[in-house]
Amino acid sequence: MINIDLLLAWGAAYKKVNAGESIFKEGQPCFFYHQLVTGKVRWFNIDEDGKECIHSIIEAGESFGELPLFDDEPYAANAVTGEDSIVIRLHKPTFLTLIKENSDIHFAFSKLLSKRLRFKLSVIKTFASHCPESMIATLLNNLKAEKRNFCNDCDQLDLTRQQIADMTGLRVETVIRTMRNMHDKGELVITKGKVYCRDMIEVIVA
Repeated sequence: MINIDLLLAWGAAYKKVNAGESIFKEGQPCFFYHQLVTGKVRWFNIDEDGKECIHSIIEAGESFGELPLFDDEPYAANAVTGEDSIVIRLHKPTFLTLIKENSDIHFAFSKLLSKRLRFKLSVIKTFASHCPESMIATLLNNLKAEKRNFCNDCDQLDLTRQQIADMTGLRVETVIRTMRNMHDKGELVITKGKVYCRDMIEVIVA
């Protein structure tokens, strides 16, 4: 998101985080801007039944946990590494000064937050249809449009069925059955358990 050399010039520092380690938790105050250098980070809430609701699987080069940087509220979700990772962090007051002095970066963050809000609205819209295929297709289409969680070379989806279930609120059994039906209809390809999706999927909301 932000050039690493620029972050380092403003005093940012690297932090190694082991797989499964928490970077921050819902309800905690925010002290840093976070950007993932290597690894993966799961950004999620936990409902009253202990089930995860995954908002995003953060990949290298992406920032995460930005909301408290702008509204001074605590973190709205948890961030936990999915594998050994390296994060670069910049103190919140310094970050705010940086974006004030670099309007292009400030604009990029406004665009990023708008995209994430639009994605959430599109997913919520599919909930009304109670159609698992629409929910999964909307998720995959948005990820492809943003070039996230897909291999750029072979179009392989880099998400597990369980992660898709946690991102859509569906049961993993429903995800497995629905994606098999989507494969049979030619909307995606499943080979040796791997999911590939080259083209956008038509979303039909009843």
